[in-house]
Amino acid sequence: MIHVETRHAIHPDHAKGMDTAELRRHFLTEGMFADAQIRLVYSHYDRFVVGAAVPAGGNLVLDRIAETRTDSFLERREMGIVNIGDAGDVAAAGQTWNMETGDVLYLGMGSGAVTFGGGGRFYIVSCPAHRELPCRLVTMDNAKEMRTGATETSNKRTIRQFIHPLVMESCQLVLGYTTLEDGSVWNTIPSHVHDRRMEAYLYHGMSPQSRVLHLMGEPQETRHLFVANEQAVLSPPWSIHSGAGIGGYTFIWAMAGDNVDYTDMDFIQPEDLR
Repeated sequence: MIHVETRHAIHPDHAKGMDTAELRRHFLTEGMFADAQIRLVYSHYDRFVVGAAVPAGGNLVLDRIAETRTDSFLERREMGIVNIGDAGDVAAAGQTWNMETGDVLYLGMGSGAVTFGGGGRFYIVSCPAHRELPCRLVTMDNAKEMRTGATETSNKRTIRQFIHPLVMESCQLVLGYTTLEDGSVWNTIPSHVHDRRMEAYLYHGMSPQSRVLHLMGEPQETRHLFVANEQAVLSPPWSIHSGAGIGGYTFIWAMAGDNVDYTDMDFIQPEDLR
């Protein structure tokens, strides 16, 4: 079963007048991980798609959705897949990859139907592509690792870059994930925006009672979302995207837009936030 929801782009002047329910409806994605289903959110921010496939021991096939009006979902798109569950497998382009927890798979444009199987919980991101590139499985051993932050500022964390120019080539998709050290709660501090790219965060590895207080909005008009385990946030180019967690968590970040330069961001210091 495949379910697709469309989300339209929101102007910042509109967003700052939204109440809590409206903010959650437009920017938070809930219920993506459902057994025996593929659930996708088709966003008008850079035509970015986020979603999940949970085969629950069976097989699920993603091939064609009405929203793209193409013969195959990947006819003019590239895709990143992160397994946040038990071991599973993904088949596409005549190949099958076994994916352990934390592995990332890149599928290039023209890879055809995608089949998900096993016990995996597969997080899916996709964006338009302009040329075919090789498919590639990237494990944690292959990822580029960065350690940043400090205990004193409660933001000591490890950033792992998977679909990234230092690791492999993509058209416009950039993806990795960040894990907080014990005792650290803040991610992405100081905050930043990047008008050239949208971004999506998936928070996971959280207990049912935990929440992340995700900050969003223009730097002078911030708002917040309380985010539970396995929920994602769509971050427009005009919005900051920072958060603090109640308990440990990991978040997967994925971007698409004009460039693939991870360092292309405009920082906003805490004293300048409102």
